[in-house]
Amino acid sequence: MSDAEDAVTELIEALKQNGLVFPSVRVEVASYARESPCPLIELGRTAVDTVRRLSALLRRDEGGAVR
Repeated sequence: MSDAEDAVTELIEALKQNGLVFPSVRVEVASYARESPCPLIELGRTAVDTVRRLSALLRRDEGGAVR
């Protein structure tokens, strides 16, 4: 489970470095309750402008140009 928490922390930091904030990012609590835990990351609700900025960021190549 600590791996899932670490992944969430990494995602939050990466988003912040790009000026994005997903206020509800977390490990979904219910995923801990399974007999064989399989943690799921919940991205939660996000504003439309944030989703558009994320989409633009994901379309960029390593040089920063939009693909």
